Amino acid sequence: MMSGVWLAVLLVGAVSMAMKAAGPVLLGGQELPSSMQRVVALMAPTLLAALISTQIFSAGQALTIDARVVGLAVGAFGVWRKWPTLLVVFLGAAAAAITRLIAG
Repeated sequence: MMSGVWLAVLLVGAVSMAMKAAGPVLLGGQELPSSMQRVVALMAPTLLAALISTQIFSAGQALTIDARVVGLAVGAFGVWRKWPTLLVVFLGAAAAAITRLIAG
């Protein structure tokens, strides 16, 4: 199962890079219009967010809310408050672990 996740991550990364490279190749050295540059810049973060959300809110074929959501909420709050990245990761992981410990 885990190898399938990593394969999906690598595949999405490769497709994202190929799509970013396709623009300059197809335009033959011309600049992309500014509207297209904004779209291309947002493709990778959007795909990453989709992968993360499917991993957090799913268990097999079912929608689930569990300790991972608590960790995500704590991490999102830390990012919103502009805490250091290492602290955000640590607090998110700790919140998920404590929730699993309490929920049993």
